Amino acid sequence: MSTTDLTAVKNYSYSGEKIFSLAKDFLPINGTDYVELYVGNAKQAAHYYKTAFGFQSLAYSGLETGDKEKTSYVLQQDKIRLVLTTPFNPDSEISEHIKKHGDGVKVIALWVDDAHEAFYETVSRGAKIYLSPETISDADGEVVRSGIYTYGDTIHLFIERKNYNGVFMPGFEKWESEYNPSDLGFKYIDHMVGNVELGDMTKWAKFYEDVMGFANLVTFDDKDISTQYTALMSKVMTSGNGRIKFPINEPAHGLKKSQIEEYIDFNKGAGCQHIAIATNDIVFSVSEMRKRGVEFLHVPGSYYDTVADRVGIIEEDMAILKQLGIMVDRDEEGYLLQIFTKPVEDRPTLFFEIIQRKGAKSFGKGNFKALFESIEAEQERRGTL
Repeated sequence: MSTTDLTAVKNYSYSGEKIFSLAKDFLPINGTDYVELYVGNAKQAAHYYKTAFGFQSLAYSGLETGDKEKTSYVLQQDKIRLVLTTPFNPDSEISEHIKKHGDGVKVIALWVDDAHEAFYETVSRGAKIYLSPETISDADGEVVRSGIYTYGDTIHLFIERKNYNGVFMPGFEKWESEYNPSDLGFKYIDHMVGNVELGDMTKWAKFYEDVMGFANLVTFDDKDISTQYTALMSKVMTSGNGRIKFPINEPAHGLKKSQIEEYIDFNKGAGCQHIAIATNDIVFSVSEMRKRGVEFLHVPGSYYDTVADRVGIIEEDMAILKQLGIMVDRDEEGYLLQIFTKPVEDRPTLFFEIIQRKGAKSFGKGNFKALFESIEAEQERRGTL
């Protein structure tokens, strides 16, 4: 972590006619560059994500590459890159993060054309500095990166790689492996969800709007997302070009402890709750994941008794969707199919969503009740409801 020359921030002048408006895009983002998880054993975690999710070996950094502080394995599947990092020093910042939160997301890295500009645009609007702009280089070119804090201990890094031709970034070498399970057809990250404490949803939604130029795509209140026992509220924030979507969830008052409260209890604060991965063939992807040992939330069979009436005609065989536990929802632009894994570590925190969009731009509002009842059933088994 580094400090910055605040004078440079104060003296930074905006270029062009960049104004604060609903659709402001003063921070152009090309996409998600990578997501980094801090984990207790990166070697074993990499094996899991290769085996269970079909990620492919891409790059490695560690003692052999001159890094005396940590090891990182980089996995890729189409446009998705996961970085799994484990520290060597038990007193390091990374070790403290793992001790507090368990395995989970630390870095949501965003691909930008200009990491300096991204830094100054956000910091000048009130973002807390994580990393001042720095350039790292090797024989394959240079990468410029900078970073800011967001909810909890989560950070955004801005990655500029237009002058880099290496496998990942300086400090990494190509990771050659004899164990390469086939991929599962995952294409890109559809969205990433942040869980925050009660009363903080609007604050962080405003952060994304004011500091990063995002707009509020849709808001769900406790009437939209509730069951007999629990409820939550959510604001979905989107970048100006629509390539990045960050729903922000907070708990709502209910008779019992909601999934958001459970997450915050075990994560010891706000953090990234789940990563939604897009596929073009969810039946294939989920079928293979089940064969490889991934556990999914159980959807009550009664859900499928009325789903056809609600979503109308779809291309997929409803009997197969029921067998796999895949849910369906429709909006005015089409329909989507989605399913949620159980937490992928022993703390009931981070999990994954697998989603296939057939035109739909929404987030499965019609599935919320069935989904939350499934989560509540798991909470009851854990004794945390």
